[in-house]
Amino acid sequence: QVQLVESGGGLVQPGGSLRLSCAASGFTLDDYGIGWFRQAPGKEREGVLCINSDDRTISLLDSVKGRFTASRDKGKNTVSLQMNNLNPEDTAIYYCAAMLYSCSDYAQSYNVWGQGTQVTVSS
Repeated sequence: QVQLVESGGGLVQPGGSLRLSCAASGFTLDDYGIGWFRQAPGKEREGVLCINSDDRTISLLDSVKGRFTASRDKGKNTVSLQMNNLNPEDTAIYYCAAMLYSCSDYAQSYNVWGQGTQVTVSS
């Protein structure tokens, strides 16, 4: 079965860091752009960033530039989202999604989605 599973969320204090993982099963991530999206309570889902099939990172959200980075671990068939200097506005459910070859900030372009992992930034 083709699946994506996010992990690594949790509670962190403002200024702290978290590293989220997006693990694929049933397919290999190498040929896919992997988008990270988030949805805060009462708000629409928004694109955060995307790492495309040639490992270029495309920022989709100005507020995370310089704080969030994505990377691939091909041996583990995962993509990670490193989140630094977190603030309460980063609190959301974070999702990863796969799109063949490319990246998009249009959620419907992605074929496979994970279930999401909760990130809460609070003192």
